Amino acid sequence: MKPPVEVVPSPWFSKRIKTLRKRYPHIAQDTRPLIEQLQRGETPGEQIQAKDYTVYKARVSNRDAQRGKSGGYRVVYYIQTRIRITLLTIYSKTDQNDIRLEDIEAIIADLPDDE
Repeated sequence: MKPPVEVVPSPWFSKRIKTLRKRYPHIAQDTRPLIEQLQRGETPGEQIQAKDYTVYKARVSNRDAQRGKSGGYRVVYYIQTRIRITLLTIYSKTDQNDIRLEDIEAIIADLPDDE
């Protein structure tokens, strides 16, 4: 049996969750299934073509918006090693249509050295 994957939030992800929680109180419960998938070693979502990084963007439903996955959240995560994944950012599709590759790479560049 392989060891569980450590899933950690980036500082930017934690800040975004806190901001979104004001409008969407169930955001933690909505993202829990995705985090559990990542901990099992699954890689849901589509891979983003970031240079030098393995990054995915996954769709998560938003029960507060009642729009399913298409109108829900997008979670961008970075596979650092086989056993460590960092949640980079989260955004609501009602607020933001997409995220630029430059923004993703800036978040990765700002990760603390111990990550």
